[in-house]
Amino acid sequence: MAHNLEHIRAFWQQLENTLEQLLESQTEARFDDDHLLDHYRTILQKIDRNLTFHFERDDNEGPVEMVFGCDGYPESIHSVLNLIGAAPVLTGIEFRAFNERCNPVPSFITLGDEFCQIDDFWCSLRLIEGKLQLAVYMEDMPAILDMDPRVEAVMIFLDALIGEYELMTRLWSLDWYDLPTDPLDYGLIPLAELRCTFDELKESVKPVGITIH
Repeated sequence: MAHNLEHIRAFWQQLENTLEQLLESQTEARFDDDHLLDHYRTILQKIDRNLTFHFERDDNEGPVEMVFGCDGYPESIHSVLNLIGAAPVLTGIEFRAFNERCNPVPSFITLGDEFCQIDDFWCSLRLIEGKLQLAVYMEDMPAILDMDPRVEAVMIFLDALIGEYELMTRLWSLDWYDLPTDPLDYGLIPLAELRCTFDELKESVKPVGITIH
């Protein structure tokens, strides 16, 4: 733990020392100093190998938000919270833990050359023996999930729909299946409608960790 605190202090000291350089590299919602960003990632990996960050900004006038997450690994939630708990107060930037729900939810996401529409995905959410089990359905499901950018797109949609923290702590499992010819016959709902169903069921379960199959 002391070793981690040392790395946490080193991260915030490095960010504070290079904040002006970071903000000067900003082009709209992007930061173009790759060397600096890679250095941040290197220090974060020493704290916890699952730590991630990205930047958000609501408008051109407000402060930049630096959002920290743990790539869907519930065992690293405490690392995100410890990191944010030690965050300094700095001008021009704010710090937040986990991706929050979005309003409106994006209708599409572009990842490299892949254009992913939320309407392409269906899902089921079932309460089984007190555990919430989510299944996502897509056409031509890949044999290796990590090789398909649509899987990353779905995870971004899920963060936007129900929030990263609740995704990790309310769902027991997340499974992936090929989309049947008629999803309605299988009792599936469009992924875009997941939030309403999730909110109706989430209080029925205790916070848990997620197992992704």
